[in-house]
Amino acid sequence: MESAEHLKPDTEIAGYRVQEKLREGGMAVLYRVAPPTGAEPCLLKVPQLGFGSHPACYAGFDVEQMILGRIAGPHVPRLFASGECDFGPYLVMEHLVGTSLAEFAARAPLPVEEVTRLGAALASAVHDLHRQQVVHHDLKPSHVILREGGQAAIIDFGLAIHAHLPDLVEAESDRPLGTPAYISPEQIAGVRGDPRSDVFALGVILYLLTTGRLPFGEPTGMGGLRRRLYFDPLPPRRIIHDLPEWLQEIILHCLEVRTEDRYATAALLAHDLRHPEQVALTERGRRTGPSGLVAVMKRWLATLTASPPARKAPTAHLALAPHVLVAVDTVYRGEALFHAMREAVRRTIADELHWRVSCVSVVEPSVLTEQEEGAEIMRGLHMQRLVELHHWAQPLGLPQERLRFHVLEGSDVSTRLIEYARASHVDHIIIGARGSSGLRRLLGSVSSRVAAEAPCTVTVVRSLDTTGMDA
Repeated sequence: MESAEHLKPDTEIAGYRVQEKLREGGMAVLYRVAPPTGAEPCLLKVPQLGFGSHPACYAGFDVEQMILGRIAGPHVPRLFASGECDFGPYLVMEHLVGTSLAEFAARAPLPVEEVTRLGAALASAVHDLHRQQVVHHDLKPSHVILREGGQAAIIDFGLAIHAHLPDLVEAESDRPLGTPAYISPEQIAGVRGDPRSDVFALGVILYLLTTGRLPFGEPTGMGGLRRRLYFDPLPPRRIIHDLPEWLQEIILHCLEVRTEDRYATAALLAHDLRHPEQVALTERGRRTGPSGLVAVMKRWLATLTASPPARKAPTAHLALAPHVLVAVDTVYRGEALFHAMREAVRRTIADELHWRVSCVSVVEPSVLTEQEEGAEIMRGLHMQRLVELHHWAQPLGLPQERLRFHVLEGSDVSTRLIEYARASHVDHIIIGARGSSGLRRLLGSVSSRVAAEAPCTVTVVRSLDTTGMDA
């Protein structure tokens, strides 16, 4: 029987012909293989099952096979085949074309614009995993591929957990599972399945890309691992002195010890990375040194009394943190409709813990935009709409750090709202519908098209005295 570690070129497995060995790791071996149809090369993955292999190798391989068979989309490799042959189990999957995030990390510290671009792409990919009930639990640069179009794809699901599948890996180890530099405090305590663990790993990656250093080093023992339960990392601005406060705010928000103090979802993180001007600064962003002894002692005492939380499905966590888009036409002065929309916002977030509300308006570009005076007119109009959005939201009485305000530009209001909702992972749209008119009946309304095409729940609000054209 041929060893999986030494498959020779031209060996055939389920019709796939081995071309070359690409990489051999502690858990698996990867080969480039040619498919029977002559299409693009694929990857063959086989576990390390030799003498001295970790018991989690086989379990992790089983987990990856089950999870890849249940997830889909541009952020994960496609699974083409799986099974067992003479040397053991195997997987054949898509060979992702792109650049490993590890290559970017090797050049760190990176410019702020590059950090935010890479971070937003990765956070969006992670959110897509969570929406498919998967927590990765081993995010690091070598497990991320940046595709040519700018999207991030995530690989290596051997330590992942799916809400609807048994956690085979957990039973095979009595030690924290994951890469020590990136593992979250709750993983160290043996808690698995919380999507905010992946948010912590995203924070480690952002810290590395920003500073060129790992926030907690690369500990090898439990003592070194547990330090992150009590001690803060060095603030990034101590390393990169001209780093914007908003980026430090984002990074340290991800790296909070308590899960409830981090970003509630990777989608909210991606949104802040794409809209840094909207990030609400706290003490985190201005921090210049580590926490004092009192804070460290409080954290240590908290670990003595903490009990592990009940495991929830990733989507149950996401449901507690809805991103609500309110489409506001500030030109329309319908106070009755505005009041009804505000009431709809209050009802939507009433029972949620970690909501965020984005107030959005769309302006039509001026025909003079490309001329200097036209551009100046548009800048003035943007500022006016932003002020009007703030004024609209004021009666809600909501905390400013939970609110975002955006003025979009486009001649097709429906399209711009739908695009924003898709790019920002919006969970719920609230939009006002005004009364009937001949033009509305002829062309259709904005609200009806948004309700039909948006990738999320849409609430269309009406008031008793709706007059004029539909918003």
